[in-house]
Amino acid sequence: MISAYDIAVVGGGIAGASLAAEAAAHARVLLLEAEDQPGYHATGRSAAFWSETYGGPGVQPLTTASGPILTDPPEELGGESFLKPRGELFIGREGDTAALDAFIAEFADTGVALERVDPHAMLPGLRPDWVQAVYEPTCMDIDVGRLHGAYLALARRRGVTIVTGAVLEAAAREGGGWALHTRAGQFAAGVLVDAGGAWADRVAEAAGVAAIGIAPLRRTMVQLRTDPGMAADLPLVRDGADRFYFKPEAGGRVWLSPHDEVPDEPRDVAPEELDVAVAIDRFEGAVDWRVEAVERRWAGLRSFAPDRLPVYGFDPAAQGFFWFAGQGGFGIQTAPAAASLAASLLTGTATPDWLSDVDPVRYAPDRFR
Repeated sequence: MISAYDIAVVGGGIAGASLAAEAAAHARVLLLEAEDQPGYHATGRSAAFWSETYGGPGVQPLTTASGPILTDPPEELGGESFLKPRGELFIGREGDTAALDAFIAEFADTGVALERVDPHAMLPGLRPDWVQAVYEPTCMDIDVGRLHGAYLALARRRGVTIVTGAVLEAAAREGGGWALHTRAGQFAAGVLVDAGGAWADRVAEAAGVAAIGIAPLRRTMVQLRTDPGMAADLPLVRDGADRFYFKPEAGGRVWLSPHDEVPDEPRDVAPEELDVAVAIDRFEGAVDWRVEAVERRWAGLRSFAPDRLPVYGFDPAAQGFFWFAGQGGFGIQTAPAAASLAASLLTGTATPDWLSDVDPVRYAPDRFR
């Protein structure tokens, strides 16, 4: 017998898990995950910070709206904050003045706190040619694993069926809904939700739906041990021209990225040696901390729509097909707002009042059709 559901969500990362949990308050939900465990790809490889400016002004309303939920979550999500104060320092050389000015101007009317500061007063060992900085005090660390686990746990309590090893091989309209053929068996659902991350376009194509152009871009991360070992509560440091960022961690470690966006294919990606070398070179050009060892290196795929905004909503050209994709590198920090908004669109329920500053039209898939 084929199990039937109101909604089938494809993808068990933070996007699919959060949406499944929210939608399950109003519908019978199936969550299909291709891997043996949810969150194996982008969710499990995050740099783990919450920044109101990350992703740009088009993403900021989602991030800002998510802040209170992440800071003071309801008991159903554990009741304990997922955020820890960090701060974010955007640094620039003399020639980066225009880029930093433009950055401040972008967020001038958003209410995001940004202030000019002396970078050398905030970052020990910063090289002399880095002469200017902008500080974002609201930036936080985010406990990604616990947040993802909280949404999966909530989904289970609300009756969501979670099936792993369920690669979607084909989906077809049948009897007013979808017949789903996966490697874990066959299922039926009234609505099919594409939360496939880097695989979003492939999920759509498996369902006979035209792709939007969700592009997987590889991002490299390395963990360094440095001398001196900096305090773990120093700010997240980002180059104002987007050439690198790094975050001091406990035990004198540093998480570092060259802020690369290399076009790739949906797959289990690994870091390239050249990208690791570029990251370290840029890091050493910013601070005089000696790199003692590269302890870990990893890579993940951030997936973007052509306009770099997320895509939430029913496809106007494909009945019963709902997009929840293109969340770039900001899917975790926007999860509460994105999932609540999408669940309202998906189930036809009222949008919560705390999302009043979020305009769903700007994220609708209609803009690509």
